[in-house]
Amino acid sequence: MAVFGKALHRQLCASQSLFQGSWRYVSSSFKASSLVLDRCLTPRPKPDPKSLVFGKQFSDHMLTVSWSAEKGWGNPNIKPFQNLSLHPAASALHYSIELFEGMKAFRGVDGKIRLFRPMLNMERMHRSAERACLPAFDQAELLECIRKLVEVDQDWVPHSTEASLYIRPTFIGTEPSLGVSKANHALLYVIIGPVGPYFATGAFNPVSLLADPRFVRAWRGGVGDCKMGGNYGPTIFVQNEATKLGCQQVLWLYGEDHEITEVGTMNLFIYWDNKDGVRELVTPPLDGVILPGVTRQSLLDLARDWGEFPVSERRVVMSDFLSALKEGRVKEVFGAGTACVVCPVERVLYKGENYHIPTMENGPDLAKRFHKQLTDIQYGRAESEWTHLVV
Repeated sequence: MAVFGKALHRQLCASQSLFQGSWRYVSSSFKASSLVLDRCLTPRPKPDPKSLVFGKQFSDHMLTVSWSAEKGWGNPNIKPFQNLSLHPAASALHYSIELFEGMKAFRGVDGKIRLFRPMLNMERMHRSAERACLPAFDQAELLECIRKLVEVDQDWVPHSTEASLYIRPTFIGTEPSLGVSKANHALLYVIIGPVGPYFATGAFNPVSLLADPRFVRAWRGGVGDCKMGGNYGPTIFVQNEATKLGCQQVLWLYGEDHEITEVGTMNLFIYWDNKDGVRELVTPPLDGVILPGVTRQSLLDLARDWGEFPVSERRVVMSDFLSALKEGRVKEVFGAGTACVVCPVERVLYKGENYHIPTMENGPDLAKRFHKQLTDIQYGRAESEWTHLVV
């Protein structure tokens, strides 16, 4: 295993899980040292970073690792980017036995390429795999394979501090038979590509939200805390409804008291004066409904390290939120996620009424501060143990 992999493996073994699940050492796994490299002979031209949109372009190579109950894990393989060949009855297609991750690599101001807290993505992917009854893997070994893939396609990492390389690890059941059961065949693969801002409005521009209690993203006891495609596909209809009403994203509510959970595909933060008159940063708790985001955890860690105001992980219902808005106690609301980093919210449409929310123009600029701190780390303007060098 490379030095990168060894160091990360030690961190994984030593650290306590941030996602409420115990980490298990996996002795039966593919090994990065067995990786087979088949280079693309016809590299494609790299796009202009200024023209990039999100998720439309991909690099020259991809990583694949196959598994079967009979033979176990095969050797990891980096090969030219290509289509997959699947049996028409593959379990991923019929029963959504699949999951994915979202990570980024950044080209820093010093020219070095960095991954941002990748061990948290590996932990979450391992937990999602358990929930989907897909085989276990050694997180450090997978991450070293991903590092190698980014190294091979390093020319695809944009030379820009306004763009990055998106990394999409994906794990699917490929069982070639119909029947709702555990998959005996699976494929783990990773595709990467350069990306610009996630929202069409650009980076760090405020968005508006539709909060409609008729629609629910996830529920307790379900898989809302796992990064599975089944959590995202059904949201497209609601997103379209939001667009029709002049909103860009959805504020997901849950339960009879309309508990606030997530915003679009992001975790939600509220910066306000609570009922006791204390300035506080609050975000919904990890109780099974929301995704334990890497950016979410990073904002919590930063705020607690600053020590300037209380940081809470607890339930917030719409009635309390609207009361705080009417009383002028809400200072900022923003979403946080890998794709957008931090995104301010300026308006919520709820039960036919629009509620204005202070943004960076007239608020305390906490979202802007978070955004700068994280991007400074990601692009190498600030030193941090959260980044891991690729090359």
